[in-house]
Amino acid sequence: MMRAVSFDVDALHRRTAVTDGHADSLMWNRDLNVQSEKGHVDFPRLKEAGVKIQCFTVVTRGFPPLDTFDLFAWKRGWPKEVRASLWARCLGQIDALHRNCAASSDGARVASSRVAIADNLAQGTLSCVLGVEGAHALEGDVERVGQLFERGVRFMSLTHLGNNELGGTSTPLHGNRPLTPLGRQVLDAMAGVGMAVDVSHASEATLKDVLDHPTARPFSSHTGVRGGFDLWRNLPDWSLRRIADRGGVVGIIFAPQYLGGRTFEDVARHIEHALHVMGEDGVALGSDFDGLVPLPQGMRDVRDLKKLTQTLLERGHPERVVEKVLGENFRRFLTDVL
Repeated sequence: MMRAVSFDVDALHRRTAVTDGHADSLMWNRDLNVQSEKGHVDFPRLKEAGVKIQCFTVVTRGFPPLDTFDLFAWKRGWPKEVRASLWARCLGQIDALHRNCAASSDGARVASSRVAIADNLAQGTLSCVLGVEGAHALEGDVERVGQLFERGVRFMSLTHLGNNELGGTSTPLHGNRPLTPLGRQVLDAMAGVGMAVDVSHASEATLKDVLDHPTARPFSSHTGVRGGFDLWRNLPDWSLRRIADRGGVVGIIFAPQYLGGRTFEDVARHIEHALHVMGEDGVALGSDFDGLVPLPQGMRDVRDLKKLTQTLLERGHPERVVEKVLGENFRRFLTDVL
């Protein structure tokens, strides 16, 4: 039952390093310096919401078997040369974020080190952390892991919506494939440069293989949990415990179809189950903003994030725990990895 208590949510957001683990905004080819009513995220709206660290992910392939991503990119005005290959799509979005940050008058910067995040927090500058959704973008070239790292990428998932040459996807009817030898090589390369591995879309077999890998830094940028809603897309309890044991975090997704409900209370249910399983240091936010998924009722975009904060407080969670979920856990993980 919710408590009839007044909370200063604005003050909590001001003093907390509010962090979101997953936004697919780059694929929409918007000017992130311009506040828009389209989509969910841009730099002005993130500032209004009190977000200090935003993870921006690179998407290069659509739903199998009919991949219409090139058509999507063409409609969004991507240059022909950027649409030419998976690798070109990846680099094009990375370059776009760098350009947006360069044009922001220090309102936003790509953060690729713990010092950069600390400096940005001190100066009131948004930290943009780059991730790649699906290592098929490497096109089988393990050496490209180092190239991505040099361009500021600090995490990557091995698979996305379909199986690939590295491992299996959690998408149904794909056979629960394990990690492949190439997947292990890429994991080793990621560990070698200091890049975290995102397990959000991994099949259970690939998930187990990643969590068994001795040097991987596993986390989930955006997921539901099966204890909140028993669905293929959501992580089971055993994996939550393993991620927590490895010092990782799990960002809870906002998409109703994975939560089993359309309200902020449904997001809170998943957060609460993850807290119960992982402890208060393992749970974070992973919205999937701009990811072609709907948001909970009452949430237009990132500006309504404070409604979720209010919900968590009204459900009786101490401010200290809410601060951890809102961002302190993700900040710790990112600064540990960086």
